[in-house]
Amino acid sequence: MMSLCRRNPFHLPIYPILLTNYVSYMPRYPLPFEKNSVLKCSQLRLSSSMEAPPPGYRKNVGICLINSSKKIFSASRLDIPSAWQMPQGGIDDEDPMYAAIRELREETGISSAEILAEVPYWLTYDFPPEVREKLNKLWGTDWKGQAQKWFLFKFVGKEEEINLSGDGTEKPEFGEWSWMTPHQVIEVVSDLHPYF
Repeated sequence: MMSLCRRNPFHLPIYPILLTNYVSYMPRYPLPFEKNSVLKCSQLRLSSSMEAPPPGYRKNVGICLINSSKKIFSASRLDIPSAWQMPQGGIDDEDPMYAAIRELREETGISSAEILAEVPYWLTYDFPPEVREKLNKLWGTDWKGQAQKWFLFKFVGKEEEINLSGDGTEKPEFGEWSWMTPHQVIEVVSDLHPYF
């Protein structure tokens, strides 16, 4: 973790949260847009989000959204109905935290969430050869796989806010959604990937 001295690009109020042995300050969402908001170094401690992932990997964010019962939001993909996943998506020349906020809103319509934590490093995985070939043709790139920055969000809204059509800026990706226990999330992944 490192202190960052920079303008607050999200114009977010800061709330303390406890991470391991230190108190970290993470922004709260939804965004109350305050004009020319500036944070002092003493107010803000974030992980090094912009630390570069390994070369050859597409930058991506993943969102683990929990509710007040500590269940995890998971949704079935429209293109592969038997595949359930948490919201995720590519980083578009932006700060990973902003990308996570954007992806959550685009894919689920959710804007009532608090950011609780960020994994302080990139998690990478390689695409299987057939997936790599398909995606690289689709994207016009030659990515080996993805480097993901994961965030933990807490849903603080009402379930009526959840809209799998998203915020209308992107094509919907999900067909159904459910709050699952961590065990259920692992079960769903295990059913799809027998090597887990």
